[in-house]
Amino acid sequence: MIRVMIALCLFVITGVNGAVAEDITIAAASDLNFVFRELVTEYEKSTGDRVRLSLGSSGNFYAQIQNGAPFDIYFSADIAYPRKLEEAGLTVPGSLYPYAIGRIVLWAGKDSRLDLSKGLDVLLEPTIKKIAIANPKHAPYGRAAVAAMEHAQVYDRVKDKLVLGENISQAAQFIESGAADVGIIALSLALAPPMQAAGHYWEIPADAYPPIEQGAVILKSAKNQERAKAFLSFVQGAEGQAMMKRYGFTIPGGAKP
Repeated sequence: MIRVMIALCLFVITGVNGAVAEDITIAAASDLNFVFRELVTEYEKSTGDRVRLSLGSSGNFYAQIQNGAPFDIYFSADIAYPRKLEEAGLTVPGSLYPYAIGRIVLWAGKDSRLDLSKGLDVLLEPTIKKIAIANPKHAPYGRAAVAAMEHAQVYDRVKDKLVLGENISQAAQFIESGAADVGIIALSLALAPPMQAAGHYWEIPADAYPPIEQGAVILKSAKNQERAKAFLSFVQGAEGQAMMKRYGFTIPGGAKP
């Protein structure tokens, strides 16, 4: 079941209310997989609007948007991408919103005998053959994983064991499926109930990698700018913020959950 739920992040998730003309189309980083399922459901219930949610790599979405992909809102795991879109004149002025700071963890399946309390040094265990991370070329969580391993002075010794997921959810799928022995994934995924049932984690100290500053922006090409603004306001509101904190995100300017 968990494998199916993670794999779904690669596809479009469509709500059930409202007409097609009223859809809000959202491109969101895959670390938002579980929290945005809940958030979108609550938003649709409270407004009657329908949300079409695509989950994937922040870098890939950035490239798609530059090439005219028809999204209304872009939630990136790296605020640098929406800032670049803003600089290029592709966003609604003043809509850039730093919505969260992400965190990373070591994660292994429930049957793993690895002692994750050893921290990143556990990656040096000879029994480990494959280590899953998101592709650092276009996934912010992959870059954070590399930085953390370099900080722990283990990267050069384990880099040949790395298997790269297209995004952070695919990296988690590699571990859950047994294609990797252990990996570095988003805390927001590790805290999801199905992930907690499928494995265990150790949180990597925040000072071991640069802050994962995440940002959202409304695109100038949005067909539903008013509804896009309403959804962004929902994320910024008390209910949306509470959901984000429950999944381990730090809210900029706020306390760590």
